[in-house]
Amino acid sequence: MSFVDIINSPTTDHTPAPEPPLEILYRDDRYIAIHKPSGLLVHRSPIDKRETRFAIQLLRDQIGQHVYPAHRIDRPTSGILLFGLDDEAGTALSILFQERKVQKTYQAVVRGHIPTSGTIDSPLHKYEDLDGHKKSAETQDAHTDFKRLAISELPYPTERYATSRFSLVELFPHTGRRHQIRRHLAHIRYPIVGDVRHGCNKTNKLARENLDIHRLLLAATQVEFQHPFQDKLVQITCQPEDSFLSALSRTELATT
Repeated sequence: MSFVDIINSPTTDHTPAPEPPLEILYRDDRYIAIHKPSGLLVHRSPIDKRETRFAIQLLRDQIGQHVYPAHRIDRPTSGILLFGLDDEAGTALSILFQERKVQKTYQAVVRGHIPTSGTIDSPLHKYEDLDGHKKSAETQDAHTDFKRLAISELPYPTERYATSRFSLVELFPHTGRRHQIRRHLAHIRYPIVGDVRHGCNKTNKLARENLDIHRLLLAATQVEFQHPFQDKLVQITCQPEDSFLSALSRTELATT
């Protein structure tokens, strides 16, 4: 093989491609917020001991400094995730979350035509294990307000019905219980599409096979809080990621 053939031959380097940068939604001298994609863990967890990608590490490497998570969102949920840029800042914002002083807004696609608005006031059992499988007898108060944004009906038979109905709903959790929104919507029989833990298996299968939807359709779209160190109100918003928007189009729930 000539020298020219060698330099033009396919590379055998198996170094993984660099991670795409996380979308930064907000940053000041104490805080940073990213748009966490669906499927990314916030930090190392018993949920998947083999996973090597975490939001904390990716963001740390991206901005070149340590970050301190102020809260968490579920792995399959996408949307706004907040970090302190120092330990004091992370702790201060965590306290605001614990004291229910952070206003949170989510969007979800659910099975059925949910009422136009309402409040879900239903206590939830605590989890005894870290991966959220074993429930304890102890319950915690949990409150979620919701507002319907759009509805659709598609010609796919499901269970005993000739069609499939979906709703796009905006949600405002006032407490921060584990899987609160997912469990509350399942409790009132409007489970989130793509929820393999608390949702409807038949609806999820229909969504995969007929609509090419392979994720939990839940996204954190807005947070608002009083800055712990500055005299200002912080409001951070983001639209759902592309996979969520594509699902809205396929379910004919896309709003203008």
